[in-house]
Amino acid sequence: MDKKLKRKVLTASLVGSSIEWFDFFLYGTVAGLVLDELYFPSSDPIVGLMLAYLSFSLTFFIRPLGGVIFAHIGDKIGRKKTLVITLTLMGGGTVLIGLLPTYAQIGVAAPILLILLRLIQGLGLGGEWGGSLLLAVEYAPKGKKGLFGSIPQMGVPIGLVLGTFALTMMSLLPHEAFMAWGWRIPFILSAFLVVFGLWIRAGINETPDFEEAKKSGQVAKLPVVDTLKYHWREVLIAVGAKVVETAPFYIFATFVVSYATSTLAYDQITVLNSITIATIVTAIMIPIMGKLSDTIGRKKIYVIGCIAMILYAFPYFMLLSVGQDWAVILASVLALGIVWPPITAVLGTMFSDLFSTKVRYTGISLGYQIGAAMAGGTSPLIATWLLGQFNNAWSPIAIFIVVTAVISLIAVAFTERYSKDASVRRGA
Repeated sequence: MDKKLKRKVLTASLVGSSIEWFDFFLYGTVAGLVLDELYFPSSDPIVGLMLAYLSFSLTFFIRPLGGVIFAHIGDKIGRKKTLVITLTLMGGGTVLIGLLPTYAQIGVAAPILLILLRLIQGLGLGGEWGGSLLLAVEYAPKGKKGLFGSIPQMGVPIGLVLGTFALTMMSLLPHEAFMAWGWRIPFILSAFLVVFGLWIRAGINETPDFEEAKKSGQVAKLPVVDTLKYHWREVLIAVGAKVVETAPFYIFATFVVSYATSTLAYDQITVLNSITIATIVTAIMIPIMGKLSDTIGRKKIYVIGCIAMILYAFPYFMLLSVGQDWAVILASVLALGIVWPPITAVLGTMFSDLFSTKVRYTGISLGYQIGAAMAGGTSPLIATWLLGQFNNAWSPIAIFIVVTAVISLIAVAFTERYSKDASVRRGA
């Protein structure tokens, strides 16, 4: 692959992924700061907050459907066309959320429309991740699959940085202005990012792997049927491996905003800044871990990350409990910048190694999105519920994080047995 094509492919994969996750995390952060008051008013603040997080969680449960729909298109027609549709859906839903009237203005129609737009976002995101990953992995030169597969994963921290930075800027406004219109600005301005992402992707050809599958007639008529009939074990492995990558992340990156500001009395901007700093470190560490996996193997890197997650679950909350600004920054940097990157950097490449080309989009999307629905979408809700049930004690949440890591360690133990690409064992 020449350098120009390499840059083009990686940029298309990264830019689209970053925009998708910017839209997604923007909502996740705003849910704990604004939406409970404006769209889910309640006499009990905990109930209002849980309803806001529930609207965040619902998207995760529509994502597997989006994964099936767009993975079908991706495995039948091609990766590139699918990615244009998913980005348009996600971006359009985000802009409309920024323009949506509040409960005080249109009553119960406001939360209904908000949930509808979130479901549209979820459909788009459900198909986006698999396409972005395969765009990178299926173009990867020999011996660089881990590095290429880690690039779209950088979209997660970059999207989060963009989202938290935008809200940090808006948080500098007086509280009344922020609540009235300031929080809407990042949603509306995301339209420019979407247009840029579509322009970048328009210049990319179909992946070599898919073109080869088409020429040889290895295109599944019903990818989801073939996947569930012949590759259900691999889907279950992917679901289990996804748990530790997604549940702790949403605790570290979204739940912590409301927890640290309301329960621990940290300043809102301090918490948002700590996440921004941490995710910058994450974006640097992910490709380093991806490149390292090409040398020592994906599974080894992943297992190291899982063990680190188990060891850090309790110290994370201990640091937050110190109450000093440096403590929340350090806690976030260690969680998102050191412990999490080894897991997320290799996750997508491990998934792609489990499935053959003709069902790869469907297989990785099902595993990823079902795992996200089970663990990611529910984790802020579960953490908030645990906090209420145990009088603001954080230890049950730490135990929850440990359990997610154990589940994923069990799942990843089966990856080599069912991998369709034995080179993953050599880190090729």
